[in-house]
Amino acid sequence: MDDRPISSTDADVLVAGLLFFDAVFADLPHAPVLGQEIWTPHFAWTPGGIANFAIAAARLGASTDVAAVIGDDELSALCRATLTREGIGTGLLRPAPGWSLPVSACIGHDGDRAIVTGGTEAPVPLPDLLPAHGGRVAALHVDETTADWVRTSGDRGLRVFADVGWDATGAWDPAVLDAIDGAYAFTPNDREAMAYTRTDDPLAAARALAERVPLSVVTLGAAGVVAVDSSTGEEVVAPPVRVRAVDATGAGDVFCAALAVASLEDRPLRERIDLAALVAAITVSRPGGASTAPRRDELAPWLAANPAAADPDRYGFVTTSLPVATAEPADRTH
Repeated sequence: MDDRPISSTDADVLVAGLLFFDAVFADLPHAPVLGQEIWTPHFAWTPGGIANFAIAAARLGASTDVAAVIGDDELSALCRATLTREGIGTGLLRPAPGWSLPVSACIGHDGDRAIVTGGTEAPVPLPDLLPAHGGRVAALHVDETTADWVRTSGDRGLRVFADVGWDATGAWDPAVLDAIDGAYAFTPNDREAMAYTRTDDPLAAARALAERVPLSVVTLGAAGVVAVDSSTGEEVVAPPVRVRAVDATGAGDVFCAALAVASLEDRPLRERIDLAALVAAITVSRPGGASTAPRRDELAPWLAANPAAADPDRYGFVTTSLPVATAEPADRTH
């Protein structure tokens, strides 16, 4: 890591990791069957992977930079153009001639989704993409290769929102969590959190994880969210925003993006969690993953048009004291 070029970002939010090109097929009438064809009118394409987080954060008003490898294929060009159109800085994208962006078919049915991906891993390791300086919050999938960068992030005034992902081996070795040391927040889903902490209750898992990071947030899907702030001792058990889930693609990334943007200001934990839950719920109620994430000025009208989705008292802050958006993002493409 010491040999990487010194780079920096002036954005509020830095998102780093692997980009995908997502083709989203949502709200299928039934699961795919071999030998059969299914049509759905709910289809979209969008930059995926870490782009889900970047798009959601930018639409909420945060200046956002993305650090990733980009190919020289046509789909990479489409994704870059979309990121630029969203106001996302692309100056930290690393070109990889001859490499093509992985393509994912995201197939949604019965409130969940399956993904089939074609392609290869990025030819540049993530630590070589991470800037040495700048940013206020960052989001990335962490492992032993990023441990030094995460561990020293607080010294640089950076709050890292960390993810370690699903353990396909089923081992759920707690030592994996050493990679989040120094991070500000860890946001697993309930199955991941309980597996890593050897607990059988999401709140107990969140409390155990809060011994490692200042902010532990465990998402429960349609059952809501639990969160523990170890710096204040505050705990939140938040009910879900009631929507019909049409497309769950990128829901976790969108939730974390909204949480990170809300954390740019000194907001009560409950407001930060509720804002993230609202943004994620609106997104999953539409087909297309993060390409349908709401903009800031959509939140209050959406709540007014969907009064059964949540208790109005819960979201009074959306119309009275929503976190102030940053200035319009500057051109950070170079």
